[in-house]
Amino acid sequence: MYKQFKLVKLYTEALVFGLFVLSFGFSSCAQNKTITNDSFWNTIDGEPIYSQGGGVFQFNNPQSGKPTYYWYGVHYKEAETYRNDPSVTLENNHFQGVTCYSSTDLVNWKFEKHVLTPEAVGYEENPTWLGRMGVAYVPEINQYALLIQHGKNVMIALADSPLGDFIVHRHIDMTDRIGTPNTGDQTVFTDPATGKSYLVYSYGQGRNKIYLSEIGIRDGKVDLLDCVEVFRGASREGNCMFTYNGKYYMAASNIYGWDSSFAYYLVADNIYGPYLPTNEMKIMPGSEADYAHITQTGFFYTIAGSQQETVLYCGDRWAEFAGNGLGYNQWFPISFEGETPHFNSLSAWNLDEQTGNWTVAKTNNYVKNGSFEADRRYIPSNNKPVQEQLLGWSTEILKGNSISTTDPNSPVLNYFNTEADRKQVVGEKSLYISDAIPFERLISQEITATPYVDLPDGNYTLSAKIKNTEGFLKLQLFATSAGSTRTLDFKAATAEWTSISLSNINIQNGSVTIGFEVKAQAGAEAIIDEVALIRE
Repeated sequence: MYKQFKLVKLYTEALVFGLFVLSFGFSSCAQNKTITNDSFWNTIDGEPIYSQGGGVFQFNNPQSGKPTYYWYGVHYKEAETYRNDPSVTLENNHFQGVTCYSSTDLVNWKFEKHVLTPEAVGYEENPTWLGRMGVAYVPEINQYALLIQHGKNVMIALADSPLGDFIVHRHIDMTDRIGTPNTGDQTVFTDPATGKSYLVYSYGQGRNKIYLSEIGIRDGKVDLLDCVEVFRGASREGNCMFTYNGKYYMAASNIYGWDSSFAYYLVADNIYGPYLPTNEMKIMPGSEADYAHITQTGFFYTIAGSQQETVLYCGDRWAEFAGNGLGYNQWFPISFEGETPHFNSLSAWNLDEQTGNWTVAKTNNYVKNGSFEADRRYIPSNNKPVQEQLLGWSTEILKGNSISTTDPNSPVLNYFNTEADRKQVVGEKSLYISDAIPFERLISQEITATPYVDLPDGNYTLSAKIKNTEGFLKLQLFATSAGSTRTLDFKAATAEWTSISLSNINIQNGSVTIGFEVKAQAGAEAIIDEVALIRE
């Protein structure tokens, strides 16, 4: 559908536990144009990227004067720990600094430095929360302002260059402006139409209101010049903004702690609104099946390409604190039908920043929630969110106890991996297949082409990892397309995680149904993880 452009070779880095993770960028001589999600990203020099809760901004390079992308985010000590050993979910956070990376193509990034250090904020004397930040150029003083949550206030730090070093300028207690000293979540948005920058933030308690404040100078200090409420309704976090085709979009996530959720949005003709639907955020289509590819809304960047305008969704995955898979940064292209944004859940895709064109990479995994990390609780769940089925999957009970959020006899559909499990498979959760009585079950997912993401005809490989007890009369992996079904029987008991795969699946007409067919005795158990469908 989109103009194809030549892909360069993907470089891989071997990580712990036999996991192989694709680098985000590797060589400045042969740069990669593929964005690979569900992985830990590296710089062009092969060093780990640590950037969470930040944003991408375009400023002139201090040396060359050329427009350059600068990506700022927070580096937490736990990000290093989890990357080295993702078998343990961590509880606390320790600020290591605000990192700055530079790029000319939004794919390959070079580490510049820590532009805000623990020493600059007195972190050792006051080890409190720092996060949710962005940078704005303030033309009145020809300086760059970094705005970040610091404890119970909004902190502003200034620098003469986008490369820092940023020095603390002031702290703002937000009580007189919104009624709480802190913001809920926040990002910095720069309007490409005017060059003005704004703090986008929620109410500090409950987060049921969203505000906009222009960043500027008042009484000789960098300040928030106004405070405009643009939303009041259900609690939201991960507040951020983008523009597309002259419209302004406000986006946010649910209040799910470190976990992922639907991506929500509002749209307006003017930056201060009114944003519609009034006080009723819509779920972004495409984000439902896997909670926006297991992310929270982080920030967006609108690429004004020579051939098309493309919006980049930059999701935060707080993996070290949520245990929900690999990678802290998950980026996706957004498509539009009129004013409606559509989230494209892709594990790998190609971006041409100059033209704005993008394509699906051949290494893309077409399965939604194949790692089963999107579901934040045991499913079925009678707690927030009340949910009977695993996201992205349909479980049909042919024989056995019915699925219920209230009946204690209901089968549980997912399994919380042990630390030992997580040394073999990714994340906290897996698919769980069992019942207290003899049972038969069909677990499936229908994968189809969309107007924005094709499912090309051709051969594919379906794979997964599994361990199971005895007692299965039937335990099959299957794929059905164009009336033809391929199956793989793996009912023999295996106490250790085992990889299985079904190759040469011929997909036709942009549609395939994949899944597992089960017939078992009472008490038989199977645990399945890392389901993937990749084109051969």
